[in-house]
Parts: sequence; C-alpha cells; structure tokens
Amino acid sequence: MNYVKSKQRVADHGEVFTPAWLVEAMLDMVKDETERIDSRFLEPACGSGNFLVQILRRKLAAVEFKYGKSDFERRHYALLALMCIYGIEKLADNIAECRANLVEIFAEYLNLDTSDDLYRAASYVLSVNLVHGDALKMCTWDEQPITFAEWGYLGKGKFQRRDFLYGSLTQASAFNDIDRSPLFAHLDHHDIFRPTKTYLPFTVAELATPSRIMVVMEPS
Repeated sequence: MNYVKSKQRVADHGEVFTPAWLVEAMLDMVKDETERIDSRFLEPACGSGNFLVQILRRKLAAVEFKYGKSDFERRHYALLALMCIYGIEKLADNIAECRANLVEIFAEYLNLDTSDDLYRAASYVLSVNLVHGDALKMCTWDEQPITFAEWGYLGKGKFQRRDFLYGSLTQASAFNDIDRSPLFAHLDHHDIFRPTKTYLPFTVAELATPSRIMVVMEPS
C-alpha cells in the first residue's frame, strides 16, 4: 500500500496514511471500547478513514455477536454503531472517500442497496458526523463552527439527537480538572454542555428523509 497520495500533499498538508497493522495495534490498546457498540470515537484528522473503518468493523462484529438473531435489533444497533463514529478532515476528496468507505462497509454488513431507508439514513448520519473542516480551528471548510450530533437509540426503532458545538465539547477536560479551571469556575455542567438543538424522537424512515425530523430548540 502507498502511504502517501503525492509528495506535494505531504508538503502542503502533512498527509501520510497510517498502515493497517499500526491501526490495529493502536486500536487494540483500547480494545474494549472499540468493541462496545455505543462508545464514541472522534478522529480529528480522519483522512479516508483508516482508523474509522476498522472501528466500524469491530463495532459491527459486536452487533452481530449480541443481536445477530434478531434482524430488527441488528439493523437498528448497527446504525447506532455508525452514529457513534465521528471524523474531521481538511481535504475534500479525503472526507468524501471516508464517507463512501464507511457506508459501503455498513451496507455490505446489512446487505442494503441505495434505495433502502437504512442506507439513506446511514448516508445522512455520515454527512453530519464526518465533517469537512479544520479540527484545530474548530471550523468547517466554510468557516462555520463545527457542530456534532449526539445520537442515541431509545429502543423499539426510535432514535434521538442533540447537537453540540465542538468547541464546547473540548472544554470537558478543563471542566473536569480536579482543580477546576478558573475560566469555567462560575459555570456548571449544564451551562457548558447545553445543546444547540434537540430533536424529537424519530425512526429510520424519518431519518432517511431528514426534513421530516422535528427540531425543538433548547430553552434559554
């Protein structure tokens, strides 16, 4: 495998792809988390998805082990596994390839075609979770603040979503510090981690047509 696309991209962006053996070795350091369906992973320079692809494969293996005998649960928990994977990437071709790689693995696992509601729902999730932007600046390619969706499965085919600013989420380490940073001393947990949007519970069919999902703004 070639670990660079071009010398110019290495010079301009420091782009070098991690070999598969090293990806697996690094993921094995947090093996239990990679095999937990609802654990959340963010790759702030995700490239074409070397890490995220393997995380999804491990999560889907966990889905199969736990829910393989129920097609209904298998499908819904597989979507939850996908919902818990996030990435940020500066280069447009890489983020497009990353989305394509993940949806291909997801569709192959569930034997989906592109017309399936679950396929379209997964594609939408990836359009939200995999962001074309700059993790250091915390902005999208068009200079908007990066927002991530927190997805959850409520059971019986119903999901939920809340949106949070990436910049707010990165304050967690300062907030949780034993000595409490004076910058956040006047704030409580609710103040820092206030969602920008909260959505009414929805089904896969509704997620496949995102305009059908109702938004409820958080009270001030």
